[in-house]
Amino acid sequence: MERKLVYKIIFILAVLAICIYFSFPLDKRINLGLDLKGGMHLLLKVDTSHLSTEAAGDATDRAVEVIRNRIDEFGVRETSIQKQGSDEIVVQLPGVTDRQRALDIIGKTALLEFKLVSNDQEKLKQAIEGNVPEGFELKYEEDDAEKRPLLLEKQAQLTGDALTDASVEFIQSEFGQSVVALKFNAQGAKKFAEITANNVGRQLAILLDGKVQSAPRIDEAIPSGEAIIKGRFGIEEAQDLALILRIGALPAPMHIEEERTIGPLLGQDSINKGVKALIIGSALVFIFMAVYYLTAGLISDMALIMNLLMILAGLGMLPLMFPGVSATLTLPGIAGIVLSLGMAVDANVLINERIREELISGKALRSAIANGYSKAFSAIFDSNFTTLIAAFLLFQFGTGPIRGFAVTLTIGLISSMFTAIVVTRVIFEALLSLGILKSLPMLRLIKETKLDFIGKRKIFYALSLIVIITGLVFYLKKGPAAYGIDFAGGQLQEYSFKTPPAIEQVRDVLKSLNSADASIQQFKDNPRVVLIRTAQDQSQQLTDKLKEAFPGQDIQVLRIERVGPVAGGHLKTKAVQALIWSLVGILIYVAFRFKHFNFAAAGVIALFHDVLVTLGALVVTGRQIDLLSVTAFLTIAGYSINDTIVIYDRVRENSRLFKKSTLKELINLSVNQTLSRTLLTSGVTLLVVVAILFYGGEVLSNFAFALLVGFISGVYSTVYIASPLVLAWSKRPNV
Repeated sequence: MERKLVYKIIFILAVLAICIYFSFPLDKRINLGLDLKGGMHLLLKVDTSHLSTEAAGDATDRAVEVIRNRIDEFGVRETSIQKQGSDEIVVQLPGVTDRQRALDIIGKTALLEFKLVSNDQEKLKQAIEGNVPEGFELKYEEDDAEKRPLLLEKQAQLTGDALTDASVEFIQSEFGQSVVALKFNAQGAKKFAEITANNVGRQLAILLDGKVQSAPRIDEAIPSGEAIIKGRFGIEEAQDLALILRIGALPAPMHIEEERTIGPLLGQDSINKGVKALIIGSALVFIFMAVYYLTAGLISDMALIMNLLMILAGLGMLPLMFPGVSATLTLPGIAGIVLSLGMAVDANVLINERIREELISGKALRSAIANGYSKAFSAIFDSNFTTLIAAFLLFQFGTGPIRGFAVTLTIGLISSMFTAIVVTRVIFEALLSLGILKSLPMLRLIKETKLDFIGKRKIFYALSLIVIITGLVFYLKKGPAAYGIDFAGGQLQEYSFKTPPAIEQVRDVLKSLNSADASIQQFKDNPRVVLIRTAQDQSQQLTDKLKEAFPGQDIQVLRIERVGPVAGGHLKTKAVQALIWSLVGILIYVAFRFKHFNFAAAGVIALFHDVLVTLGALVVTGRQIDLLSVTAFLTIAGYSINDTIVIYDRVRENSRLFKKSTLKELINLSVNQTLSRTLLTSGVTLLVVVAILFYGGEVLSNFAFALLVGFISGVYSTVYIASPLVLAWSKRPNV
């Protein structure tokens, strides 16, 4: 065996060892995203409108620190709290199940104020009638029995800035009561003593975020600098209140622009079904490659396994390469793995088909293998590099889920090129060198064809226009209803029942909450699960009412997703930008590589064709367009341009071999020569997609359906749209 080959083998084994080291154990190397393991994702907007220009400059930074301190006290591990833009904060809380408690701790401003209550009954009556005297405000103290009006002085006598500690204590009463004990600093204690000494007989209202917690009467001066907050809260509520008062108030109020709460049941279900779908899909791919290409297929399977290992290792190494960045696998990340697996299969099929062609032409085995790799290289490089450009632009212009998809896709593309071009060739060379490989038989289901694809182009142009226009009509007719909450805003609540509930009974519950216009969806494959979409946040009330209306049903909250109109518009804008810029990048690169703008423009139009066909299919079948749909569109675009570039590359090659042939003849010849590769690659990749569609669960259902339609459309558009358009736009179509 040649020394150079030995070095190559040692290098690959070293890479393999590194990949295994950084891949396992999976649970320590790679974090699962919240959409897989459950937890909360929040996008908070800091309202600085009431602050001065100076105070607004660092309000978001101060808010980040306050939130971080509160969450640390709350005891949530592996949290992520990051500033986004100038006035937004992204918070991720893995494993959090008590949604309302987490929202209260994070979002409560915790502005503590002590205000004196007016004893003037006449002014109080005027205020109740709507004429609030200047310098006062009307508030209500609530208890179990009634709401008592209180006329408060607007100016606070003391605020929470003077606090040094807040803790939970118990006072003796008929039922026992939790209270929050407050301690002030020296200056605050002195001020509190003065307030109580000068206002004996008056009520002193204690307000938290503008709401009266209690309004005790001052019986005597309190020099100790200590006070208590009584309220209708239990021990846990008292502990949370003491926590946020102890940490300090937020510098400004915050609004939740986006929330995604995934319950542990749905998270685990997504993991189980996602893994099952990938195992089944991958197994089908491995079996097909081994059966169809025999020895070459087994070598391809080894490369595919190493490809998956390299993707996992790449994710595991992210924290080392980029400190502060965690390796997180999400549902869009799984989409990236699907596409990179498809690209890896494509590269191996392309190489094997090229080797087959060389063997048929009479080349010796060693020469056939060498020529096969040499001739397949340009198509593999161009298709992968084009998709890498798209992935880079997706990362630059996309939001969180799309950026996660781009990262996983980038790692997958790099690893697929390495395994397909380097690893498989070294294995072939080693087997040849050892004398083990003497022949390379392969099955051949698709014989050489001589079909006139270009001649029927006008028929297919018309067919495509009919399909696209039909889809757009349905899309425009649906309007905002075509979008999921990612883009349209609103709230989703998904519940699991012990037995399938009656939808009309669920509708009655919604009517009682004045939400009769809410949409309800019950899944055919799992009727125990109900998805409810409302315009506003009613999750707690809805959950309570459902449990009351369906006793004994053991109702579980699977997920809650809420997106405000501003955040929805932002997500839609970023998604469109990511899609457009990635297509622009593809256009520029293809035009540069093939030295003809016609090739690039035709390829990009084919991508738009596939995206529009998929969009129409989603709308016509009643599926909504959300972030996962956009991820599917991007996956389809990457896969479709791969198909197109393979044909373009063969046209370029044939133009050098058959210089007297017309462009029409060259395109027809090239499409026929690559038809088996196109059908094989798409068919094999569809095995994974079909597995995700049938076994991936309802969360991945829309995504898998979009891929199914898009990949089929991609094969069609490559042959009947992209290739004929190159001819149609050529200045000399017959030369």
